[in-house]
Amino acid sequence: MTPAASPGNGRPFLRTTSGEDELSVWRFRRAHRALYRGVYVSAETPVTHRLLAEAALLLAEPGSYLSHHTAAQLWGGTVPDHADVHVTYPRMRAQCFGIAAHRPKARQHVVRWMGLPVTGPAQTFLDLSHVLGLVDLVALGDSLVRKKRFTPDELVALAEKHRGPYSRLARRAARLVRAGVDSPMETKLRLLIVLAGLPEPEVDHRVHDDIGRLLRRYDLSYLEWRLIIEYDGRQHAESEEQWHHDIDRDEQLDDCELRRLVMVSKDIHRTPARTLTRIVRAMTRQGMTVPPLTDEWRRHFPSRPGDVALPA
Repeated sequence: MTPAASPGNGRPFLRTTSGEDELSVWRFRRAHRALYRGVYVSAETPVTHRLLAEAALLLAEPGSYLSHHTAAQLWGGTVPDHADVHVTYPRMRAQCFGIAAHRPKARQHVVRWMGLPVTGPAQTFLDLSHVLGLVDLVALGDSLVRKKRFTPDELVALAEKHRGPYSRLARRAARLVRAGVDSPMETKLRLLIVLAGLPEPEVDHRVHDDIGRLLRRYDLSYLEWRLIIEYDGRQHAESEEQWHHDIDRDEQLDDCELRRLVMVSKDIHRTPARTLTRIVRAMTRQGMTVPPLTDEWRRHFPSRPGDVALPA
């Protein structure tokens, strides 16, 4: 259990207001906010993932530690939002609104990070294989590689040793994790391609000039076939300067005879069938041999009404 902090220092602390008169209770609650029952912090203190995690540990038995979604957030990983703080308890479980309790399924790798006991990055990935689907799990792995918590090879080696429920999913997801992925949407775009049975593109290809300056970066590319595929999260140019930069880049790509496909959020989340059709058409026009599409992508990227393949 994390030692209780004193009121007013910006850290959470345990306190009970039982037995106090109404005026004292009113004054205290005006100056503090409740994070959990009996756990408070100064009202001006910003509520962060770390603050909530520290507060949850004040209610936990000795030997408890942060895990699952909370551990992923503390390590800087990308994970679907979850309202609760996740704590693994060695024996009993705290019954408290806002805290998700877990029991250790086997011996776990626990370290101290940001001053708190937390499952290690790879252990967090393995634990979340019990909770997340394939796409979200790979996105988590890509983001933790980007934060330099482990390399793809290190993750694969650890996942290969993992046994028990969902270990097969963990091993497959680990083998799909790549270095150089810039965002979760890039992960999803790559997996849409791969799970449809298409050749996997190169990730994060960088072009430098003669003195090593970065000129261009391609999210996903098939450079042998002069095809690049990129995700654009802006939806529109953010400024006139950015707009002109994009025009210059497109002209440079034309000079290099590179075909560029640009995807936005709806292409992945709403119309994946149309997106795959665009990609297959571009591959074919660039001279690639395109295998028949498999249907696994449909399990992970459900289409919205109206999402149909474009005419050939």
